[in-house]
Amino acid sequence: MALPNCVVLGVGPGNGAAFARVFAQAGYRIGLVARSRSTIDPLAAEIDGSVAETCDVRSPDEVQATLRRLRETLGPTDVLIYNAGAGAFEDVDQATPESLESAWRTNALGLFAAARAVLPDMRARNSGNIVVIGATAALRGGARFLPFASAKAAQRSLAQSLARKLGPEGIHVSYLVLDGVVDLPRTRAAMGDKPDAFFLSPEAIARSALDLVRQDRQAWTFELDLRPFGEKW
Repeated sequence: MALPNCVVLGVGPGNGAAFARVFAQAGYRIGLVARSRSTIDPLAAEIDGSVAETCDVRSPDEVQATLRRLRETLGPTDVLIYNAGAGAFEDVDQATPESLESAWRTNALGLFAAARAVLPDMRARNSGNIVVIGATAALRGGARFLPFASAKAAQRSLAQSLARKLGPEGIHVSYLVLDGVVDLPRTRAAMGDKPDAFFLSPEAIARSALDLVRQDRQAWTFELDLRPFGEKW
């Protein structure tokens, strides 16, 4: 019996790598996608049967071509994890049309292109999961988060539209709101005075995503907030 496939779009050393490892341990073959090979090549060597591809998610043509190549190598995508989420942290005086457009392309346009690419196979099977990794900025725009927050809000609305349309077709679309600082070497270095409990664990986030894709269709979650116990909300 063929193993199910999970494609992670936006693989970095934190959440993206954790999604890949946790889903591989759960029996998925993994497609690893990032803008550069610095993370995905070592990860592909670590995870048996995984396939690494580079892609700039801001280009719909690149997204379509990348997912087509992964389909040819791995087969149809069962789970798509959209983890691409870059954006400038600028206020109205600092932001530019270019920074707004780049953030929107990364968070919203890339998601749209990726969903369109995997939908034919998911629809043919009447099943599938699209997990979108969001942020608190999708729900409230901070003064210095103008490009990032506006793009994340667009991404959340897009995911909600997808969920409403595709749920009746057996395709589960979910949105994870990450409300906290992810535990990474650079965040630890910047916040050396913070205790372990302050940080969001990438492995814990990935396990929550795995729980989502295993949910019974009669009780699907669209939006799931994830935060350490000490986070203010």
